[in-house]
Amino acid sequence: MIMRPGQEQLLLPVKPVFMWGSLLAAVLLNMMPLGRLPWMPDFLAVVLVFWGAHQPARIGLGAAFAFGLVMDVHESSLLGQHALSYATLSFFAIVIHRRLLWYRLSAQALQLVPLFLLSRVIELAIRIVGGGIFPGWITLLGAPIEALLWPLATWLLLMPQRRPPEPDENRPL
Repeated sequence: MIMRPGQEQLLLPVKPVFMWGSLLAAVLLNMMPLGRLPWMPDFLAVVLVFWGAHQPARIGLGAAFAFGLVMDVHESSLLGQHALSYATLSFFAIVIHRRLLWYRLSAQALQLVPLFLLSRVIELAIRIVGGGIFPGWITLLGAPIEALLWPLATWLLLMPQRRPPEPDENRPL
């Protein structure tokens, strides 16, 4: 099997319960009253991009759109604002997933800045077109912060797949 440079071990298959649980945890983290500053990172966007890049067949545009509707209802924003943003983000994560995973984590984070920035611009544009107030350009500062969270999210979300498998005397793996 061809392994990416720097990959030290084969990963176990991800459990769907963990995958959906991490998405639910990200939604709950976004819903926490943390003062919701304009530049706060969108944890759900980071987790959606992670699963879109690592498991594109399991987490797709439909899930991203549904989670976006949940966030729209929670934040009382224009219905479809987060949904379109997350669906676009998920689409581009799936498109670049083969190329993205060959790079180191720092290079991956650098490549994801334009995706997170596009997501923020889409939300901002829909908000302005819908007649909302302009929160300022400081909202775009959230994109590099989300990219800085990428290595931490990768480490946390790959942790269950790195656990050692049960030893089997018949298989040397």
